Amino acid sequence: MKLPISKSWPAPAKLNLFLHITGQRQDGYHNLQTLFQFIDCCDYLDFHITESSEIHLHSNMSNVVADSDNLILKAAKSLQKYTGFSGGAEIWLEKLLPMGGGLGGGSSDAATTLVALNELWHTNLPVEKLCEIGLALGADVPVFIRGYAAFAEGVGEQLQTVHPPEKYYLVITPDVHVSTQKIFQHPDLPRNTPKLDMYSLMSNTWSNDCQKLVAKIYPQVGNALQWLLEYAPSRMTGTGACVFGIFEAKQQALDTLANLPKPMQGFVAKGLNKSPLMTRLEQP
Repeated sequence: MKLPISKSWPAPAKLNLFLHITGQRQDGYHNLQTLFQFIDCCDYLDFHITESSEIHLHSNMSNVVADSDNLILKAAKSLQKYTGFSGGAEIWLEKLLPMGGGLGGGSSDAATTLVALNELWHTNLPVEKLCEIGLALGADVPVFIRGYAAFAEGVGEQLQTVHPPEKYYLVITPDVHVSTQKIFQHPDLPRNTPKLDMYSLMSNTWSNDCQKLVAKIYPQVGNALQWLLEYAPSRMTGTGACVFGIFEAKQQALDTLANLPKPMQGFVAKGLNKSPLMTRLEQP
C-alpha cells in the first residue's frame, strides 16, 4: 500500500535573545550562556515514507545541495542507522528562511527531520535519544527537537525551559553570509564574560558578545543595527548576520518595516515559547 505524503512539518527559526561567551574549552569549542526563543517563520518539510531504504531530498532552492554534508540527509540517515529501520523516505524542503543568518535554519531542518521521521517511521525514540542524535549534527539541534524556549549552557546543549515575553520582532536579513567558524576563531572575540546564574541573566540587560566583532568585519550588519536602533532595542542573533528589533505591538514592527531603506530586507515575526513543530506533532 502506497503511503500518503505527510505535509507541512515546520522547521522554525530561532533568535538568541542574548549570547554570552564564558570561556574556551581545551577542545576548541566555546562555553556559552544563551537564551533561545522561536519565531513564527519557518521552513517546511514534506515526507513520503518508502519501502526502499534510500533517502532522497528535493528542494525549491537551487543552492540547497543534497549531498553527504546536508544536515537533513545526515539526520535521516542517523535515525535510520540507530534504529535499524529498513525503509526510507522522499523528503521535500520548502526553504523560506535565509541561510547563514544566525536563525538556525539548518539545525531546525535537521531537528524537524528527526522528529517527523521518528513519528512516521514509528521508531518511537524518546526525546532525550533524539537530542543525543541531534547533538552530533550540531549544537543547536537539541533545542529545536525539544521545542520550547530555553536557557542554554555548555556549547548550547544544556537546556532549561524558560518563558520569556513573546514580543514582536522586526528581523533584518543583511545580504552577507557570516562564517560562524571565522567569528569563533577570531582573536578579538570576547571569551571571558562572567558566568551568571539563569535568574540573574534573565533579569539583566541582554547583549550579544559576538555583535561588536561581526559588525566590524561585516559592515552590512553594522549598518542594519545602526538603522534599527533608532526605532527599538535591537541586537544581533547568534553569530549573525540577522539583527532584530524588539516591539510590543505587531503594528509598530510593521510600520518600522515599511520605512526600511533599500536595499535592506526584513520581515516581522512573533516570538514563540512553544515551537510550531510541537503543535504539528500534536496533530493526527
